[in-house]
Amino acid sequence: MADKVKETAKQEVERVRQIAEEGAKSGAYLYPFKGIYYLATHRDLYKPLLNRLAPTLTLGLGITTIMFLFTYLPQVAVLVWTSGPLAALSTVLLVLSESSTLTMVLSKMLLIEDSLIDTFDGTLVAEGQTELVAKDRQVKSGGAGAAFGRLGKMVSKPLAKFSPQALIRYFMYLPLNFIPVVGTVAFVFLQGRRNGPSAHSRYFQLKGMNSAQREKHIEERKGAYTSFGVTSVLLEMVPIAGIFFSFSNTCGAALWAADIENGSGTAPQLREQAQKAQ
Repeated sequence: MADKVKETAKQEVERVRQIAEEGAKSGAYLYPFKGIYYLATHRDLYKPLLNRLAPTLTLGLGITTIMFLFTYLPQVAVLVWTSGPLAALSTVLLVLSESSTLTMVLSKMLLIEDSLIDTFDGTLVAEGQTELVAKDRQVKSGGAGAAFGRLGKMVSKPLAKFSPQALIRYFMYLPLNFIPVVGTVAFVFLQGRRNGPSAHSRYFQLKGMNSAQREKHIEERKGAYTSFGVTSVLLEMVPIAGIFFSFSNTCGAALWAADIENGSGTAPQLREQAQKAQ
């Protein structure tokens, strides 16, 4: 039994190493940072963010307050055994991180999903991908500088990127944070592995991919999507600023999709596959 456990552990470590190596080579982890700059320099794309800023901040404040009231003391009691004298500070940082992540999960489920889709489509239009966006929503004529204002009604219902399962998985992975360093790394990796592909849900819909095609595409580019997801998760875990990073990550995902359409993305094979899916 011990030998089987060791062998399984070695296989898992090797698989993670391969994913990390593939992700590093893909360069997909750079797109969330490109999204930050893009959102900051395109005022027209501020509108979806500003429209949902107040309710999201209110939600975040409420979640943070509840987390400190009900989870700080139990967690500090556990971290005393792992962090020693630094337990109090470590717990504060942990609760803030948990609150920010939980705020992002709930806000995407309840408040900002439609706004994120508008941001994604608006970025594509600004990057000259009007024809792609027009496959699933009305796009008014005009210059690329007013991309968000050109977006009309969507033809079909967007794919659900966030569901109650996401919240369940979050709480399942949460105890990993009690393991110093290694546990937090594992938590971010697992969250990133799921969040990476979901960032392109809208793109897959615009390309008309069915579930089998999406799964095959994601499996073939697991490293790229995981690296994008890990970076985006780390950014969204930043307290308060997480809401901004949620929208900038969406810009980054759209920029990645636009590069793929132009044949200059980190995974050029996707363009050919996506065209076959049409």
